[in-house]
Amino acid sequence: MSEAILDLVHGLMGSPWVYVALLAFAAIDGFFPIVPSESLVITAGVFAANGEPILPLVIVVAAAGAFAGDHVAYFFGRTAGDRLVQRAKPGTKRRGAFDHAGRVLEARGGLIVVVCRYIPGARTAITMIAGAVRYPLRSFSFFDGIAAGSWAAYSALIGYVGGAAFEDDPIKGLALGLGLALAVTGAVELVRHVRARRRVAESVA
Repeated sequence: MSEAILDLVHGLMGSPWVYVALLAFAAIDGFFPIVPSESLVITAGVFAANGEPILPLVIVVAAAGAFAGDHVAYFFGRTAGDRLVQRAKPGTKRRGAFDHAGRVLEARGGLIVVVCRYIPGARTAITMIAGAVRYPLRSFSFFDGIAAGSWAAYSALIGYVGGAAFEDDPIKGLALGLGLALAVTGAVELVRHVRARRRVAESVA
């Protein structure tokens, strides 16, 4: 990265507008998962190691945006998804999928909402499904608050670790932060894959 681009990024990270961007990106990512909110939070965490932006504020703003975006997805599922549930005839695969999702959320709703916040794509799906099957809003908000707050802290702190390790080279710090995030995501996916194969093997046996 050229010196001019690096100076531009430094300038942006030192501007109050970075908090607006964090809030907006995290919110939009809740219902439109193409937006790379996690990368932006990690980047902000990297530069926070040098004092700007302010790390606690990065976490609070990112968590607030994620919480708001998840609720947009929830209410979208509650309106549009409600019609899909009503149209799904009993006995069909679609109705079976909705019924199964409802039972899973009822049994382990809090855990599912929290865990899926760390899985790109799944976070949007589970919040919409929660709305569609009318998972109680109070319970959803409680667990989503935990999910959004822990996700924001995790993403910002991973970036902060990278920035602290390479104080004089934020690009290497960013690479380390993103690498750590990818490693954690990969480990989660591996565990999910192994557990899924184990359940299949147990059901066959």
